[in-house]
Amino acid sequence: MTTTVELTRFRVAPEQADLLLAARPRMVADFQADRAGFLSAKLVRVSDGEWLDIVEWRTPEDFAASRAKGANLPGIQAFFDLIDELVSMEEGTIR
Repeated sequence: MTTTVELTRFRVAPEQADLLLAARPRMVADFQADRAGFLSAKLVRVSDGEWLDIVEWRTPEDFAASRAKGANLPGIQAFFDLIDELVSMEEGTIR
């Protein structure tokens, strides 16, 4: 069995880190409620202002459908609004 993994690296102003962490549970709850194939999400602080979001999806199609929806719910939008810069986004698989 394989799982699709989304690896998104982004920057947030260091003074916004607490707001980012506070917004995270609502974002994950919105994903659970609205995104077919969403399995889990882990947020990693890489440096003072840089973060890595590791999101697992059941299939590549589930990930693509999620991307197409964008920030369609308030919890997702609130989290995304705190992101200053998208550094990179990659897709991979866990085997």
